[in-house]
Amino acid sequence: MAATSGAGRPEKRKAIARAATAVFGREGYARASMDAIAAEAGVSKRTVYNHFADKETLFLSVALESSGELAEKIRDLLDRHLGRIVDLRQDLTDFAVDRARAVLSAGDHGALGRAIRAEVANIPADVLEAWLEASPVASLRDLAERFEALAGRGLLVVDDPAPAAEQFTLLTFHGVAERSFWGAVPVPEEEVGRIAALGVDAFLKIYGAPAAG
Repeated sequence: MAATSGAGRPEKRKAIARAATAVFGREGYARASMDAIAAEAGVSKRTVYNHFADKETLFLSVALESSGELAEKIRDLLDRHLGRIVDLRQDLTDFAVDRARAVLSAGDHGALGRAIRAEVANIPADVLEAWLEASPVASLRDLAERFEALAGRGLLVVDDPAPAAEQFTLLTFHGVAERSFWGAVPVPEEEVGRIAALGVDAFLKIYGAPAAG
């Protein structure tokens, strides 16, 4: 993969990145063209190439930026809901609901994620791996670390936090994600809450600490 050029003004680079996020999300990786991205950004194709050496480099840049922003949002939600436990079931449910909202209402960034999932076979393997590491994998790792800390406090019984984080995500999030086609179709708030609560109850049946006494 060619290196990204550092030439050009930062504001132009940001405009190109915003345009690329919209075009890749709308057209997908294979169909999107540098001409379309240039038109969306209101710049010449030469200007796009002054900032990004090729389409793969541009796609990787916007995919990693999008993933990093989402991972940071989820990290903040973990701190807010699971940093100080008041009611474990409620705190886990609140986190699950807010995570679903964050992921599924991400606008152009969400559309980019849908395009990536729909076009896995067309996206270069190194780009796909980097995107996975930047957000889905990173967020699971952050959640696993939080579960390990909760287990250390006696609030959960977790031998291996990595599969616990995966199972929590499957139980509380993927039902909403699939029903909404990863944010393309709205899901009523009460349904998001219902799925989250049922998932948390199932999770705590597996990993919840035994009641005292």
